[in-house]
Amino acid sequence: MIWGSENWVLSGYPEHQTQVDGGSFSGIALNDLLPFFGDEILGPRLSELFPDKFPLLVKLIHSKSDLSIQVHPSDEMAQRVHGENGKTEMWYVVDAEPGASLYCGFSDRITKQEFDNLVREGRITDVIARYEVRKGDVFFLPPGRIHSICSGCLLAEIQQTSDRTYRVYDYGRKGADGKPRELHVDLAREALDYNVNEDYRTSYELLPDAENVLVRCPQFTTSLYSLSAPLKKDISKLDSFLILVCTEGAAELVTDEGRVSLKQGETALVSCSSRSLEVIPAESATLLASYIE
Repeated sequence: MIWGSENWVLSGYPEHQTQVDGGSFSGIALNDLLPFFGDEILGPRLSELFPDKFPLLVKLIHSKSDLSIQVHPSDEMAQRVHGENGKTEMWYVVDAEPGASLYCGFSDRITKQEFDNLVREGRITDVIARYEVRKGDVFFLPPGRIHSICSGCLLAEIQQTSDRTYRVYDYGRKGADGKPRELHVDLAREALDYNVNEDYRTSYELLPDAENVLVRCPQFTTSLYSLSAPLKKDISKLDSFLILVCTEGAAELVTDEGRVSLKQGETALVSCSSRSLEVIPAESATLLASYIE
């Protein structure tokens, strides 16, 4: 990307699918397994809802300059306009340079006409809440919430499987073709949630060697584990796959299906058919765990 790097570490997005790493299905794209093993991977409930596309997408984003100011549509709007689902997402700050920041949500209540004026004048950031961030910060981004990642951030992003983004403002930058990057102001105006919250940062108390729920919404639930000792979990009643993202340290995962090692930046997909999970940190490990309730 012109602003940094974006790694799709677990993806069922058709043009950028994850492939199985190792074993008898090595090299097979994730979505290609669902018609044959959907009940085992997703579970019968989710396999019926998502028969041909894995429902969640995990990214690691490293920003070397500011991203565009943008917003994502709801499922209703995305289905009506594009014939696809919308985009609900969350950010977990894996690391941040001193003074690094991001934008999230309106700081002032504005009208649609004021929105147009601010975009035209290049002043839209004047009415967006800006946060200086540090490792461990969490932000939830429902559809309609205006946002942007600024330079110096390393984020893990959990989201619906969608690449639908409405770009509001891009600092006048040009793309690889030398032309100004496309904006989607009309669509953004319709998609935006103009309400103002007192604080858009997600507050939580980090309990060691325990599950810390960060986000719970219809699209996904994400928890944080900070481990210095092995953790065993009965996942037989989860009724969902489980995604584990190692954001710090290293660990070994043990399930009914076997063992796999994870280090920082790596992701594992535990199928719904697994009944138990043990996470054994090398010394210490921090992991994000996501599933659909």
